[in-house]
Amino acid sequence: MTACPAGDKRICIARIGAAHGVRGEVRLWSFTTDPLAVASYGPLETAAGDRFKITSLRAAKNCLVARFAEVNDRTAAERLVNRELFVPRAQLPEPADAEEFYHADLIGLTAVDGAGETLGTVVAIQNFGAGDLIELKPPVGSETLLLPFTKAVVPVIDMAAGRIVVNPPDGLLDSGPDEERR
Repeated sequence: MTACPAGDKRICIARIGAAHGVRGEVRLWSFTTDPLAVASYGPLETAAGDRFKITSLRAAKNCLVARFAEVNDRTAAERLVNRELFVPRAQLPEPADAEEFYHADLIGLTAVDGAGETLGTVVAIQNFGAGDLIELKPPVGSETLLLPFTKAVVPVIDMAAGRIVVNPPDGLLDSGPDEERR
């Protein structure tokens, strides 16, 4: 699951794909553990605040096919392509164990190294297809830093303390555009 922009406590649980057929159905990519559970969270909301209620949902070859109460024809469905659908964070169940968390809950945590030195603040979790990356905003400078979001690089996530411990790969923090300006 991905998060809304920083400060927004909604969780993206699905993305609308292309129209499917002529009666207003759409392809839907669910980001929930059980893909069909996306329909159980009640009305879904776009980033702009438009609300949609799933009235039918079925599995297709590589996605789900959904019908929304608010969409009655192909033209209306085509206007929704690539819209992400969100629910309030409070509507989601708490993670089952200590090793599970929602990406949105990490936004705003302080990132420190093994010695406790502040490296920055978590501003996003990204995924460009090769695995999750954690994006940090250093305390000084404008460039953000992307690190692999693996157990080796981020061995500790302490939600109660509001911090993560980061072991950046060798040489990553030695010098960069912001470091050279100091």
